[in-house]
Amino acid sequence: MKGEKLHYGWIVISMGLITTVAAHGFGRMAYTIILPAMKDGLKFNYTQLGLLGTGNFVGYLAMAIIGGFLAARFGTRMVITLALMLMGVTMVLTGLAQSFSLAFAMRLLTGLGNGAAFVPAMALGSAWFAKKNRGFATGIVSGGIGTGTLISGLLVPAILSAYGPDGWRFAWYILGGAVLLTAGVVFVFVRNRPDEKDLRPVGADLESPLSPKANPAQALSLSQVYKIAMVWYLGLVYFFYGLSYIIYMTFFAAYLVKEIGLSREWAGGLWAMVGGLSIFCGVIWGSLSDRLGRSRGAALAYLVLGVSYIFYALIKIKLGFYLSGILFGLTAWSIPTIMAATAGDFVGPRLAPAGLGFITLFFGIGQALGPALGGYLADLSQSFTLPFLMAGGISLTGMVFALFLKKPP
Repeated sequence: MKGEKLHYGWIVISMGLITTVAAHGFGRMAYTIILPAMKDGLKFNYTQLGLLGTGNFVGYLAMAIIGGFLAARFGTRMVITLALMLMGVTMVLTGLAQSFSLAFAMRLLTGLGNGAAFVPAMALGSAWFAKKNRGFATGIVSGGIGTGTLISGLLVPAILSAYGPDGWRFAWYILGGAVLLTAGVVFVFVRNRPDEKDLRPVGADLESPLSPKANPAQALSLSQVYKIAMVWYLGLVYFFYGLSYIIYMTFFAAYLVKEIGLSREWAGGLWAMVGGLSIFCGVIWGSLSDRLGRSRGAALAYLVLGVSYIFYALIKIKLGFYLSGILFGLTAWSIPTIMAATAGDFVGPRLAPAGLGFITLFFGIGQALGPALGGYLADLSQSFTLPFLMAGGISLTGMVFALFLKKPP
């Protein structure tokens, strides 16, 4: 309507977007690009570099679970702000590292901050948007993953070229500074819930009463989440995503270069296309889940992901790889978006960060198992075909389980 003010929920959700840009794009995805220069600068071997990645992931998973409950208890605004501050400081200190022990400790702490920022940010849609718009809002936030990855992919190589052998250090300084700046912006603009602004959620009926003021420090317990049987089932559905998508992402380039014989440049270009397309996938699939329902939306997403993995395994020409990349790019973050919205549906806006943190445990277990299982099958068969086919089968299994998701009471 003409003259109608912008609902503050849109400002909050845009803060969620820049949080995921900083937390995932700068704090996590940039490591892949910085890694080769960091190896040369510190004379690390690949085992040590792998351990740095593992430390980051362990930190992320631990705080993704705990951070959700902290956000539910003490407020999303404070938890995200402190988490981003932790990330920014430890990323700068990573650039100062002269030893493996310091680099490992900083990557572990960066992972802790990543998990504590990302999960509450993904739950903002549940707090600020009515159920009918929740998937769309959460999709906007998840768009930060692809956006941050794309920015890192363009920015980091330029920094590495500009600063020579110490370029990897300056990359961490600059990215860490950007994360600290993001922490300040988030603190200024994010509010925990609409009642702090005397507002209803975006999309709520005008006749519905304002939610009562909540005391952010009131007692909350883990049992309020894990006593809901369907939340456990939701975690199982999320597990299939973690187990399957990570196989595709881990061996994506190795398959094209080592087995198919394509150039690294071609593989890198294809992956850049995937990253660019993934910026929009959260909004697309979040909106679909609003319209079709969470169960059907998740099932359809799993189907598209499964087809992309199977195409990658069987259509061994450039057209097949493009088709697979397009399908995956347009669906990459669909399941996390739908899971975040569904968790909010089941446990309510206040406990949404805690619910998402709890089911992230299942996702994390799948993500931890996937690379080892895929690598074992590749060694066993002397080809990446079998791992990608298995990823497709796991994704289709996730589709079946998603169809049995019940609606919240």
